[in-house]
Order: sequence, then C-alpha cells, then structure tokens
Amino acid sequence: MKNLTLENIAGACAGKLILPDNWEAEKGGREASCVVIDSRKIEPEGIFIATRGEKVDGHSFIPAVEKAGAMGIVCEKQPEKCGIPYILVDNSLKALMEIAEFYRRQLSIQVVGITGSVGKTSTKEMIASVLSTKFHVLKTQGNFNNEIGLPLTVLSIRKEHEIAVLEMGISDFGEMHRLSKIARPDICVITNIGQCHLENLGTREGILKAKSEIFDFMNPDGYVFVNGDDDLLNHMEQKGKHRPVHFGLDPSNEIFASEVMNKGLLGSHAVIHASLQVFPVEIPLPGAHMVLNALAAAGVGLQLGLSIDEIRQGIADVQAVGGRSHVIALPGRTVIDDCYNANPVSVKAAIDLLTTALGRKVAVLGDMFELGQNEAQLHREVGSYAAEKRIDVIICVGKLSRHMYEGALSVNGETITAAEKREAYYFETRDEMLGQLPEILKPGDNILVKASHDMQFEKIVEDLVKH
Repeated sequence: MKNLTLENIAGACAGKLILPDNWEAEKGGREASCVVIDSRKIEPEGIFIATRGEKVDGHSFIPAVEKAGAMGIVCEKQPEKCGIPYILVDNSLKALMEIAEFYRRQLSIQVVGITGSVGKTSTKEMIASVLSTKFHVLKTQGNFNNEIGLPLTVLSIRKEHEIAVLEMGISDFGEMHRLSKIARPDICVITNIGQCHLENLGTREGILKAKSEIFDFMNPDGYVFVNGDDDLLNHMEQKGKHRPVHFGLDPSNEIFASEVMNKGLLGSHAVIHASLQVFPVEIPLPGAHMVLNALAAAGVGLQLGLSIDEIRQGIADVQAVGGRSHVIALPGRTVIDDCYNANPVSVKAAIDLLTTALGRKVAVLGDMFELGQNEAQLHREVGSYAAEKRIDVIICVGKLSRHMYEGALSVNGETITAAEKREAYYFETRDEMLGQLPEILKPGDNILVKASHDMQFEKIVEDLVKH
C-alpha cells in the first residue's frame, strides 16, 4: 500500500509508535499489505486496528494477528507481551479515518462519490457496471458507506484499480464533510433528496445541506451529476469549475430518457439522450428508478470517455444486490427482496414496482425509522398509498406500522369497502406475522418485503425462499 509505512501511519493518526526491543531499523521502510479492523482478514505484513465494539473488544485479538504475521497494531491501550510494533492512539476509529485520508492522498485513482436519500446502492452498482467495461473498478461492498465502511473501502484500493465508485451515506450534519475529506471525489452524483433521517436533519432542505457536504473536498476540476427531476436538486448552484449536469425523465435535463417502456419485473427499455448522443438501452432491473440510475451511469461513463457500446453493455450487465429490489423467482411465487432499508420515498417506489407484477400482489411492510416527529403521519401515508395503488394484500408489521395499517384501510380518507377485495393485516412483531403468513399467501403471489434494516426483514425473505 503506497507510502503506508509504520512511521507514516503513526504520523497520519498522531499516534505514538512503540517498537519492540529487537526491532531491526531497516524494517521501518516497509509498506503495509493491508489495513483491517477484522482480525480474521489480516494478512502477513498487514496493519490491524483494534477497535472497541458493543460486544467485542478488538484488543483481545492482538495476539492472534501477531501470530498471523501482522506488521503492526494500532490500539488504544498498551498490549501485553507484544512482539511487533504498535501505535498508541486515543481513538481507534478516528485513527482509521485519518489513515484512510492519508492513503487516499497518496493515490492518483479517480473517485466517483455517490450520495442521496434513496437509490445510492443501485446507482453505485449501475455506474460500477458501466465503468467496468473499460476500467478496473473498485466499488463499495455491502453497506460499507459510513464512517467505518468508507475508510475501509478506501483502504482496499490497490495499484491495479483505475477508478473507485464509493457510496457515501450519512444520518447527521458533519458526517458527509468527514467522508468527503477521506474520499476526495473527482465526480459527485446525488440521486435525490427524500424523507430520511429527518430525526436529525429536520427537513428536506436540511438533508440537502448535509448531502451537499460531499463537495467540501471534491476535486475543484471535478464534475457533478444530479437528479434534475428533484425539485431541490434542479436549482443547485455551480460547484467547482463546472456547472452541475442534470439527468432525469424530463427532456429539459441535459441527460434524459424517452420511449421508456416498463417491462414489469423484467426491467425497462429506454432511449437515452446525452451530449448529442442518442441510443437505446435495455435495463434488466425492475423499477422506474432504474432508468434514472442508467441515466446517471451514462453521464458518468461519457464523462470518463466510454463509448456508447460500452455504456449499453454495462447497463445490460448490471446485477441486483440482495435486499434491494432483488427479484427472486420461486416455484409458485415471486419475492421482491427490498428489505435492506426503508423510508417513505423508497417504500412508495417499491410499491410502484409491485404494481407491475402479473397476478396477486402482496406487500409485507414494516417500520421506517428516523423519521422524526411526523413518523406516524408518514407511516399512515404509505399505508394509504399502498391501498390507492390497489395492492391486493397489505401486511403491516411493527409498532409504528399500526399507523400504516390505519392508512391501508382508507384512500383519501374514505374507508375501503369489502367489494374492493383487498385485505389488510396488522402484526406487532415479525415472528407473529411469520406464524400467520402461510394462511394468508396463495400460489402465484408476488410478494414485496420492505422495512428499515433494524426490522431484520431478511428473515422473512429467507422463510419465503425455504417454504
């Protein structure tokens, strides 16, 4: 890892480097092979950062990583009988961020930073798929988009990587500023400004302010791509030397789509208009938002010199990520696994996707967290939206979802009649619902599963796949 010597690591995190008595001076110039916080991932000549978690203290694994051949340790307390160098710091997680920031500055790699309220992961996957047709791309894995995950992703960049596509997620002011300082993006993409983390950010305007911190350490010669169909993003001021490039379905955007044909759970067809280029694309993932993701990917691809054929191929090759609009075709039923996280905007988008399915439509919806003082009304609106979209069976799970259930019983304040042949159920817990689910479902059902991550609705998906 370029310039990640023990001395440079200690300097980056303002730590105190302690060398063992038998340490040979010539070893000091070696570069680390990796930097990890999971002792199981240590490699010979790697650096292990010992962090304290709620259940596990990483300091207890120092003997194991020493035995595995680690070059050094970053820790908050002096280890016992340590035969390798260690760096004492006040806060290991803060040190992780500082080391990642230092490492990023050593690299000439181009970085694409992606943020927004909804669709960060699917946009990241689309952009990475497109860029991979020409470049060796590193992308954020799983949910590694916060103040722990992002620095770990940056520290996984190696010399063979030409572009890094980084997802950047936040829940409060100041977080994006710190993430931007680490990532230092050359291209910034903002998907939308929705209703999430309102508990900390207050309003959509507050969300925009917090997300806009991504520009704090952006390359001043870099480019910005934003969703021009979003009412708050379409008026964004110029950042750096270049004015923002807008993408969206509206033809007033610099990059837009026409002839959009929704193929239900099979995805979409569209014609993309960008920089005087006009070309058709096949988008294999379902949902109208995937068209927006393809537009963002086309814009970034063109900016980085990809051909039309490379962009089309990358869009056609994109794969779904588990927990995010992942369609699972099973004998006798189809499951839409969208249970990674939820807010009012993303749940309504998932409901829209469900409406494209052929056959009976079942929505299993759970609590949405961090919505602030209007959480009851926002849940009620989602339930009413599902009823308005004529979802056949609406199953609401969780304490907050009682409000969703109440909304599901009415449309525009009018109670649903039995003649409309729709069912609505409420369960306080996930396990209670799972016990009743077999009696509710029928052969051929299309089942959407969506809730905030802490509801652990992936267990519902696992149950549906097993049975």
